[in-house]
Amino acid sequence: MTAITRPGLAPAPTAPAPVTVAGPVTQARVVRAELTKLRGLRSTWWCALTAVVLIVGLGAIIAGSGTPYHVSPGNTAAAGASGALLGVLFAQLVVGVVGVLAFSGEYGTGMIRATLAVVPARLPVLWAKLIVLAGLVLPVTMLCAFAGFFAATAIESSRGGSAITLTDPGVLRTVIGSSLYLTVVVIIGLALGALLRKTAAGLSAFAAVFFVLPIVTEALPHAITGFAPYLPSNAGGELWGLSVTSAHALSPWTGFAVLCGYAVVLTAAAAWRLRRRDA
Repeated sequence: MTAITRPGLAPAPTAPAPVTVAGPVTQARVVRAELTKLRGLRSTWWCALTAVVLIVGLGAIIAGSGTPYHVSPGNTAAAGASGALLGVLFAQLVVGVVGVLAFSGEYGTGMIRATLAVVPARLPVLWAKLIVLAGLVLPVTMLCAFAGFFAATAIESSRGGSAITLTDPGVLRTVIGSSLYLTVVVIIGLALGALLRKTAAGLSAFAAVFFVLPIVTEALPHAITGFAPYLPSNAGGELWGLSVTSAHALSPWTGFAVLCGYAVVLTAAAAWRLRRRDA
């Protein structure tokens, strides 16, 4: 834009428009914004605290109650380690809730409209939430898994049981696998929240897949439950040593690959709907 002072004179240039403080929208900026939103929610801190108590405290409580973790003829070291990490079975519900609420909560409050107005490409929002949640859950649950394992085995050792160490066969994989399992679980929860957009629907779907279906399939005749080892909780549970089903169980890393497959498919479906449907 220019301004003309009077006829016959050259136009006088106007002052350039000021540069905005925020700058262009980049993936890194979207990640920082999502991290700020996640840290600002009290539910995030309460869920994180609950997960820590479940993973670390439940194993220690069971060990203190006299339930044996030690190695015996029918109890391998890896099975003992998974028993020490029994809290993961309940912590998965907590991280699933965090994942679902990360998207459905914004749809419920209407904040998603402002988010997508700032980031019209939409998909960077999904990737940012995924990065933030995985970056939070993985290190926190990894520390909790090691702390819970050492606490439970120390209590068991003080009671006269045979100590389980990380060098025993399958133990280190079980401890690390519990954290990897919970990280993929929160991604599945996030995908369900983005796909269904309703908190009640997302939580119901998560609970049905991870808690109801494994129990129901165990009560049905084996002839019609051949898919049971491929359920997300059963497949992923093989990695950290606690699966509901024992018939035709998958190997630990094969089961984890199946669990990751569910996460990829659901995330792709969530990305498709985010691009195709309005908020």
